[in-house]
Amino acid sequence: MVLVRLLVPSLFLMSLVESQPTQSSHQASSPPHPAGEQSPLGTDNLSFPWSRLRLPRYIIPLHYHLLLHPNLTSLRFTGSVQIQIDVQNNTNWVVLHSKGLQISKATIVDQNLAPPSDKVLPVLHNPSHEQIGIFSSRVLSSGQKYFLNIEFGAELSEGFYGFYKSTYRTSTGETRTLASTHFEPTSARMAFPCFDEPSFKANFSIRIRRSPEYISLSNMPVVKTFEVNSGVLEDQFDASVKMSTYLVAFVVCDFKSVTARTSSGVQVSVYASPEKWPQTRYALEVAVKMLDFYEEYFNIHYPLPKQDLIAIPDFQSGAMENWGLTTYRETSLLFDPLTSTISDELWVTMVIGHELAHQWFGNLVTMEWWNDIWLNEGFARYMEYISVEATYPDLKVEEYLLDTCFSAVGHDSLNSSRPISSPAENPTQIKQMFDTVSYDKGACVLHMLRHFLTDDVFQRGIVRYLRKYSYRNAHNQDLWDSLANTCSEEDFISGKHCYSSSQASKNAYLFAGEHMDLTAMMNTWILQKGVPLVTVTRKGPNLLLRQDRFLRTVLPSDPLWAALQHGFLWHIPLTYKTDASGTIHRHLMTTHTDSIHIGEEVSWVKVNTDMTGYYVVHYEDGGWDEMTKLLRENHTALSYKDRTQLIHNAFQLVTAGHLPLNKGLDLIGYLQLETHTVPLLQGLGYLEAFYRMIEKRNELEVISNLRRHILRFFRAVIDRQTWSDGGSVSERRLRSKLLSLACHLEDPRCLERARAIFADWLQSNGTLNLPTDVAETVFSVGAQDDRGWASLLHTYSIALSAAQKSQILFALTCSRDTKKLHRLLELGLEGKVIRSQDLSSLILMVARNPRGHHLAWNFVKKNWDTLVQKFELGSFCIRNIIIGTTGQFSSPDELAEVQSFFESIKEQASQLRASQVALDNVQKNVRWFQRNLETMRNWLNKTLQ
Repeated sequence: MVLVRLLVPSLFLMSLVESQPTQSSHQASSPPHPAGEQSPLGTDNLSFPWSRLRLPRYIIPLHYHLLLHPNLTSLRFTGSVQIQIDVQNNTNWVVLHSKGLQISKATIVDQNLAPPSDKVLPVLHNPSHEQIGIFSSRVLSSGQKYFLNIEFGAELSEGFYGFYKSTYRTSTGETRTLASTHFEPTSARMAFPCFDEPSFKANFSIRIRRSPEYISLSNMPVVKTFEVNSGVLEDQFDASVKMSTYLVAFVVCDFKSVTARTSSGVQVSVYASPEKWPQTRYALEVAVKMLDFYEEYFNIHYPLPKQDLIAIPDFQSGAMENWGLTTYRETSLLFDPLTSTISDELWVTMVIGHELAHQWFGNLVTMEWWNDIWLNEGFARYMEYISVEATYPDLKVEEYLLDTCFSAVGHDSLNSSRPISSPAENPTQIKQMFDTVSYDKGACVLHMLRHFLTDDVFQRGIVRYLRKYSYRNAHNQDLWDSLANTCSEEDFISGKHCYSSSQASKNAYLFAGEHMDLTAMMNTWILQKGVPLVTVTRKGPNLLLRQDRFLRTVLPSDPLWAALQHGFLWHIPLTYKTDASGTIHRHLMTTHTDSIHIGEEVSWVKVNTDMTGYYVVHYEDGGWDEMTKLLRENHTALSYKDRTQLIHNAFQLVTAGHLPLNKGLDLIGYLQLETHTVPLLQGLGYLEAFYRMIEKRNELEVISNLRRHILRFFRAVIDRQTWSDGGSVSERRLRSKLLSLACHLEDPRCLERARAIFADWLQSNGTLNLPTDVAETVFSVGAQDDRGWASLLHTYSIALSAAQKSQILFALTCSRDTKKLHRLLELGLEGKVIRSQDLSSLILMVARNPRGHHLAWNFVKKNWDTLVQKFELGSFCIRNIIIGTTGQFSSPDELAEVQSFFESIKEQASQLRASQVALDNVQKNVRWFQRNLETMRNWLNKTLQ
């Protein structure tokens, strides 16, 4: 699953943390009755037999035969499911998942279709655990297989989970309805009764009934369609491969598609609503290329005959990897050459790369339980970069990996972070596992591991992992064993290509002259939270090293420091370069302190080459002055990635109190010499983040001087920008960012040009196609007056391009008129003109506006219950709303206000990692102001003299 792109400053937006599973209030079950013994009938005498959140393991589902009939007029569906089960202990009970379904009938028959129970069976419900228990008066015998038959019905869900309704409007104003599914992580149980845990893999044979004006899609191809009765057709789909319930999918709609085949013959189709069908061509090209790439890279054929990709009009996340039927938000799949930006093109490419990587990582091999969801999402996030770099090198995707790792460090350097592998039991806790730690930190740790092991060893190891655990579930240890080429004695005897466990130690990788244990190393990254800070001090010919836990909320002088550092130690694969040679040197640091001999002749050393390692570096005792001097005198001695990492690390250390702000500002003084987009954007991004936070504090003198400094310092590069779509991907990315910021800073030349282009657009009644790189900036300037804002809102309501709608919505939130901002929030809450799926992003965009800062927060407080009802408590939308609206609060009064609100929703806030992250964030910002505002004021006064 891909999360949604958010337009918020990453510097101040932090992620989520660990929470403990809640205890069940139900009593433990009594032992099952012996074979043949009758139990009392009637639910009056029965109590629910199971007290745990996780299902019992004594009944295993083998094959689901599922029939569903959604009615898109009444917005209800009926269904029946026959589940072949394998009983492994004598029992009278079958316990499985069901949520919000009306169960009308349940029966059990044996393999010969003879009923062990001769009547309709009692069904008990445990809504708090989303479970049902079906009681058989005659014992189900161990070692036997049975068929469990259940008939059920429900309303199509109003939200974004389960089997839910979606709508779209045609250009003539007609509203059309479709029904689609989203099951990950725990919502298959909303569509049909099932064993809704990832380790209960089974086959699925699905039938869908529909009206003739619709089509139906599912994981597998249709093998037969016939008329059930007048006006009702039934599509029968081929039986699926063995898979988890969260990957099952079906859609009933009236969409159109484009189709092509991969080189191995897999049929690929992309579906969209009829009027958006022309925007599917690019996605089809990408999907075919990606499937071809992954089949070669993983050396395993895609196991299904087809792969459908479909753009769903109402979709909470970015995309979902359902096997053979991947579902997408429209902005994640559709590409309109006239209105989509180069960033939109890259986003679509990466999302498709992510979801198709899941067809192997996640679908073919699935994590045993949700605590290790990173095995799915961390890998899919990392494979985005590997696949896009291989298939679309011109998109320069490698330039974005640094941002992914910077985002992870930002989250992980708060005390409220969590280990990559963390406990998660109930649905709210499980939903919260889909966060920056699982996705971004997971990807960056894999990036570090790949560079540590080499590309070839890494690739061969993951192919071994995928082959060994195909159609099965895996743990962290299984991945480390595959990468280290070890296996069990049983595998060794059976002739598998690996070593016996007794030989594993002999197979330890030789790294910088040291033997290492891959499991021991990786456990330090997976099982403990946080990111290491490596402090480097030069002492003659030696480099002295110290590792600590990097925290941005606590200073070494604080009483809490020692306790928060206790027990943290990483095995860090250090890399470094010096001026003495072009060699990348390697050293495995496994202790708190260490030293490396580098020689007297070395004048500078840069640690963490190209930021392949997941750690922050602090150059103590004048080391940062050396880096500043190097950048000013010979910045190309370092790669663009090294230059970017120095900027990032410096300002992270400023926030953490390890480096004065003026040292960081001096470091980026070299940027007037910089010609590469990535370090330029990194330095500019920090200055913009400071500006946006300080402007919300009404520090007029500092804001005025910072605006003057940014415009003066970047004047030459701003003036070089054209208001067009020309140039490389990197140049176009820089153009969009620079001109957007210049106009926000009220640069007269920028505003004049944007107003002129917007006037032409207005004159054309919105038919003029603007250069996509600058359209958002032009719209944002145009939205400042009443006529422009009203015209943009009208265009938003009728636009067919999801990319253009995103640009316009952002522009509308840039208004300085609080009444207009309030109207947008109300439209988002209503969900008609602005879809509910876009409400969380809308709230964050309003919060980014200095005039909407407190407006957005007050809106969240006032409408909290409605927001939780729309998005569900543990969802990333609720997380983003909480963290995003508070992310730039920086005063003690604002901190107290956030604490007060969380206290008022204590029962919910206690279940959310995001509440503690938000508090950490605000405390960090308060400290930043206390430590750095006067430094910033003095530095600007001195610089502008």
